[in-house]
Amino acid sequence: MTERNHAGVSRRAILRAFAATAITAAPTFGKAAGFLRGAGDIRRIHMTSPRSGESIDTIYWIEGEYIRDAVKEITYFMRDWRTDQTHNIDTRTIDIMTAAHNLLDVSEPYMLLSGYRSPETNAMLRRRSRGVAKKSRHIQGQAADLRLGSRSVNQVYRAALACHGGGVGRYSRSDFVHMDCGPVRSWGS
Repeated sequence: MTERNHAGVSRRAILRAFAATAITAAPTFGKAAGFLRGAGDIRRIHMTSPRSGESIDTIYWIEGEYIRDAVKEITYFMRDWRTDQTHNIDTRTIDIMTAAHNLLDVSEPYMLLSGYRSPETNAMLRRRSRGVAKKSRHIQGQAADLRLGSRSVNQVYRAALACHGGGVGRYSRSDFVHMDCGPVRSWGS
């Protein structure tokens, strides 16, 4: 099923044309929002959380403006599920997630494994694993660990890398990709 915009052009056609342009143009801008500029006048994020059993499917940006209530809803959805604490989620991270999802051309929602982490949760995870950063961007509301059932870790990783919007980590053994709005960098196997 193909969604149509007001002009009668399919969303899929717009995304294909935009993805082809983005790949051949080799953009020099460093923000995922640049990838979203040609994608129409709305930005939408769709996620599920296996931890809370919740889902979110919301338009968070229309015609150049973030929708404050939608961003608050995303912030609550991406809360630390262990402590139920929230922290403002950086809209740049949401944009990176959305841009990568659009490049993958899927309707399936992301599975959010980790969004915001309280300092206490991050410290606990650090005690259990060497792979958890002491000053994790999760603590700042600037990171998400995501999975898509219909796409491999490598596919999601490559889509996020193409955005040139921040940090991208590939965690193949744990079956997820980390995306953040920090400096552009990549890691993992």
